Amino acid sequence: MVDREKRAARPEHRWPVAIAILVALGLYTFLPSGLFEVQRYVVVGLGLVLLIPLVVLNPHRYTKETRFSRWAEVGLALVLVAANQLTLALLIMQLTRKSNGGGALLLASLQVWVTNVIAFALLYWCLDRGGPVARVTQPRAELRLADFRFPQDEDDDTVAEVAAGSSTKSDWVATFVDYLYFSLTNAMAFSPTDTMPLTTRAKALMGLESFAGFVMLALVIARAVSQLG
Repeated sequence: MVDREKRAARPEHRWPVAIAILVALGLYTFLPSGLFEVQRYVVVGLGLVLLIPLVVLNPHRYTKETRFSRWAEVGLALVLVAANQLTLALLIMQLTRKSNGGGALLLASLQVWVTNVIAFALLYWCLDRGGPVARVTQPRAELRLADFRFPQDEDDDTVAEVAAGSSTKSDWVATFVDYLYFSLTNAMAFSPTDTMPLTTRAKALMGLESFAGFVMLALVIARAVSQLG
């Protein structure tokens, strides 16, 4: 068993998160010309303003957290999620305008879908068990309520080579890549796969992500493809 007062988990690297955020902002920057001009610059500008001080505080690994950094991280995730839902609504409105070709709408739909996966992954990563710093620095008995149950959280009684990597025996904690993976599978399968939501807010967020992905696939992308001809 892991000593509750001495954590074995290492702080995670900053750069997978920073790169994912830059990809999401880059996708907004290159939305098709003529679509969402004002929203594009507001989201990108606000995202960079929030990201820069976060990188300065933890340039390599997530070892420090302040009240400002906590609110900025969650705020950045919420900005991306909210902006993406607004963009989805605008995309649906664009479908009624014949002046916009199917190619531009299809490209915008794909960009919004990818950003949706990243934005929700970032929000899950920020909220679960108090965030990335708390997950590796606080004793497990003092962590906030878990929003998600990963396979590693219940693998301690399986075969030795699997149990060795469990939360109980190795002090395993989820990193951003884990949240990105299950955000991707949730967006593609429209349901949980290997990671289960536990709290009401987790279920609501995963439901919203699934619904947005379904609307984008069934309505926006299908309609855009039909306009290509």
